[in-house]
Amino acid sequence: MAKINSIEELANPQFVKAIKINYTQKEQNKVWEAVLSHNSVSTLLWHKEKDSFVLVKQLRPAILHTDETNGYTYELCAGIIDKEASDLQIAKEEIIEECGYDVPLQSIKKVTKFYPAVGITGAYQKLYYAELTEGMKVHEGGGIHDEEIEVIYLKVSEAKKFMFDEKIKKAPGLMLAFYWFFENKM
Repeated sequence: MAKINSIEELANPQFVKAIKINYTQKEQNKVWEAVLSHNSVSTLLWHKEKDSFVLVKQLRPAILHTDETNGYTYELCAGIIDKEASDLQIAKEEIIEECGYDVPLQSIKKVTKFYPAVGITGAYQKLYYAELTEGMKVHEGGGIHDEEIEVIYLKVSEAKKFMFDEKIKKAPGLMLAFYWFFENKM
């Protein structure tokens, strides 16, 4: 079971940086605290043969901080944009690393771009969609290095119930992606 051992302020953060924004709105000076963070990509994966969405389950320490009994979330396959590669290429690499499927670039389609945490950061996420078959599977997934990612297959028929089950911690991009799928692919 995961648990938090300590919390401290960051002196030299790797992935996020707290900032104070001084701005003017309607001729009034205001202040807002925000976080600089990386833009990201995510991909809704639909496994044709299993008629299932392929999701990832992983520990998120910020969630563990608010719920000491369960810091695990269900998410789309995703990753930060932090290297010299196209966003589409990064999405492809994340699908291989996290879920174990090698999807051809031309089979990954952009759905939209959105801002998942507007109250704290201006970072965006590009949402993609891809269809999978077992013939694309190259390994079991699970991430790289010290990542501990569990690959989850969620039947499409169970997705609407899953979306509104408040006991299940999930990212908002996942819910947006499901809505898109039901509107455009069903």
